[in-house]
Amino acid sequence: MLRYALNRLIQLIPTILGIYTLAFFLMRVLPGDTATVLIGFRENQAALDNLRRVMKLDEPIINQYFAFLQNALQGDLGRSYLTGIPVTDMIAGAISGTIILTVAAMAIAVVFGVPLGVIAALRRNSVWDNLSRLIALLGVSIPVFWLGVQLQILFGLQLKWLPVSGDGLDLHLILPAFTASLGTLALLTRMTRSSMLEELSQDYVRTAYGKGLTGRMVIMRHAMRNALLPVVTVWGGSLANLLSGTLLVEVIFSWPGMGRLLIQAINTRDYPLVQALVIIFALIYAGINLLVDLSYPLIDPRIRING
Repeated sequence: MLRYALNRLIQLIPTILGIYTLAFFLMRVLPGDTATVLIGFRENQAALDNLRRVMKLDEPIINQYFAFLQNALQGDLGRSYLTGIPVTDMIAGAISGTIILTVAAMAIAVVFGVPLGVIAALRRNSVWDNLSRLIALLGVSIPVFWLGVQLQILFGLQLKWLPVSGDGLDLHLILPAFTASLGTLALLTRMTRSSMLEELSQDYVRTAYGKGLTGRMVIMRHAMRNALLPVVTVWGGSLANLLSGTLLVEVIFSWPGMGRLLIQAINTRDYPLVQALVIIFALIYAGINLLVDLSYPLIDPRIRING
């Protein structure tokens, strides 16, 4: 297990290098350079040339790349063009908001999605099964931005039950968390149902019933445990998507997080901040996928991981 984990961490090195490289060159193909943006497109060629020299933008692109890579690998992703603050400090101040929203949304999805999927599989073609299908259909069909606005109008403006914007571990969290969770809830419900149906048709389940085990023991200790593997895979991907995909939710509900920070950086052309956020999102995705892989033997001891 330890050897496998170390091998996977080593395999992440080219992935991280690729992420840094892609982020660097994506910023360089945008119209105009950063010096032009900072100087405000004024026709002052001398000032523009001087700024490019100070920012080392007049050097060959390969020299700029290696300088960026050296600093990035040391944790220095540059400073914001607007504030002059290191972008890592700005991201550190915003990441807690994204984590809070993501954890709340994932908690809603897991608490309601997994049990509903299990019940739908056990009571096939019942009301619960039809309800799970309806939720799955709505979850993959309704756009996040539309759902968020409708919830604001209904619960915020008309019923006046919940605030429509702001942040906090109180009523402010309910609407954005539910909005962000619906797609993941639908996916987990559908995956849990299909996985449970497949396991319930296996011979070992019939054997367990034949030995006189109760239905609860068969479901919880046998079928459910085996059905969790594909669910955990989907859960890991969904968690990574939530962390990097709460962008619209944060903007709609004025929730302070990395998504909202990214939109502000794009609108103001704060390229170092955009570049750093792209790197952070990609690293989060890679890290969560690694954790999901390492969780498989803990869920099913029959799985043996070799180096």
